[in-house]
Amino acid sequence: MMEIAGQRAFNLVIDEFQEFYNINNSIYSDIQNIWDRYRKETKMNLIVCGSIYSLMNKIFQNNKEPLFGRADIIIKLSPFSLPVLKEIMYDYYPTYTNDDLLALYTFTGGIPKYVELFCDNRILNINGMIDFMVRDNSPFTDEGKNLLIEEFGKNYATYFSILSAIANGKNTQAEIEAALGNKSIGGYLRRLIEDYNIIVRQRPILSKEGTLAIRYEIQDNFISFWFNYFDKNRSLIEIKNYMALRSIIKADYPTYSGKMLERYFKQKFAESFLYKDIGSWWELKGDAYEIDIVALCLEKDKAVAVEIKRQKKNYKPDLLEKKVEHLKHKVLPHYAITKMCLSLEDM
Repeated sequence: MMEIAGQRAFNLVIDEFQEFYNINNSIYSDIQNIWDRYRKETKMNLIVCGSIYSLMNKIFQNNKEPLFGRADIIIKLSPFSLPVLKEIMYDYYPTYTNDDLLALYTFTGGIPKYVELFCDNRILNINGMIDFMVRDNSPFTDEGKNLLIEEFGKNYATYFSILSAIANGKNTQAEIEAALGNKSIGGYLRRLIEDYNIIVRQRPILSKEGTLAIRYEIQDNFISFWFNYFDKNRSLIEIKNYMALRSIIKADYPTYSGKMLERYFKQKFAESFLYKDIGSWWELKGDAYEIDIVALCLEKDKAVAVEIKRQKKNYKPDLLEKKVEHLKHKVLPHYAITKMCLSLEDM
């Protein structure tokens, strides 16, 4: 094919490129040799893609691999942006509420595959989406397991236990290790961050590298949702008691989606390109003050402190005022800080 490409230009696309590992991984060395020999004289545009992040990363970014440094450009496909999600909602369900939009974001994180399933079936209201996901032969019930077993391989049990603990609110290393019977998990956490890109390490904004106030978070909305409800309630799925699982999810939705609303607004802030740093702020000791979003403006010494509430009526401005004064004293002494509450109506 490289010889043919010397005579005429064409595109060659190889999908699921990481599967050569399971067939004959010497093919990567063969490709390296042939590519290095012919590439300057040929007009081939070679595109390879794959769905297993860790292996694709290894093939092209591990300096011990034959194809290291050969990629001219690497594209990591991202979820839909918030404006695109809104546009999709309007096209398929013009009468949608902000709560419906939050539900789509909560369940899919903007991943096109999952958004497409809801759109093709014209189901884009909260209860309809939950009913569609939680039923016999649903494509969602085993999706998380299938995705991650491909990533982790045979030794997936410990990774699953860690992700399950994080999904259920155990977000410090000590809490996760306690949930796993005091098993040491430092190496697993590092691989989940660096090799698999599934969790992120969160620090309070402006904190130093060595801070102990570290929390771990699953960064994929669907994986987080799957561990919270499908993995946690596997016994209900096994006996096909979908009615009970639907009831659990619907009853818990206001609380769970409240956490996702914070993530939604952090993404909205990031997509505005008006800030140089966006995060949360908390401290381990004392009154344990916590502010949902602290964003540092591009303008010098200006910041925004935000309380996230599903309903604005639950906002307590005096409490945020107190938290902001504490924040200024601790880390932002010279900043002018704008205080606000963001809720469903601000989406």
